Amino acid sequence: MRGVMKTALVILAIGVISGCAGPQGATTAERQTAVRQMRSDTLDRLYEIHPIAREQIQHAEGYAVFSNIGINLLLLSTANGYGVVRDKSGGETFMRMWSGGVGIGLGAKDFRGVFVFTEREALQKFVDSGWEANAQADAAARSGDKGGAWAGAIEIAPGIKLYQITETGLALQATIQGTKYWQDDDLS
Repeated sequence: MRGVMKTALVILAIGVISGCAGPQGATTAERQTAVRQMRSDTLDRLYEIHPIAREQIQHAEGYAVFSNIGINLLLLSTANGYGVVRDKSGGETFMRMWSGGVGIGLGAKDFRGVFVFTEREALQKFVDSGWEANAQADAAARSGDKGGAWAGAIEIAPGIKLYQITETGLALQATIQGTKYWQDDDLS
């Protein structure tokens, strides 16, 4: 019975922590402003780390920037976040994301993901259906200006590159995870 109780508490804790990952603000306009500010701050940081990313984004069909909070407790992992897709015409689509998986790990991390869409079809598919399934293995340690994590771009699908920047946290994990991105009806 204790094992079942502990498992239930872990699942509840993951759900509560993950549910806190949303843009700040009392009104829709304030939350949209918070998402845009996160995007701007993330891009500034990305351009410091990888100056070539600025040119890649300028020549892309579009890009998306997400803020994610990830939790991994023993065999369960989850992440929750929000972001915005911007196409080369300047149109914006506010989105949410949630991820869940299984694997070995322990820790929590606050990270940013910047997707660069080099093909129009990949951008449209991401906005319309936004599924991603992946295997993940990483080690990250960062707190303020201490520590570090590799933040290079990887090709995750034809026409989509991903930069991932760890903001804070400590995590060691190897998981199989499914991630869903969808349009945020509350912010669009």
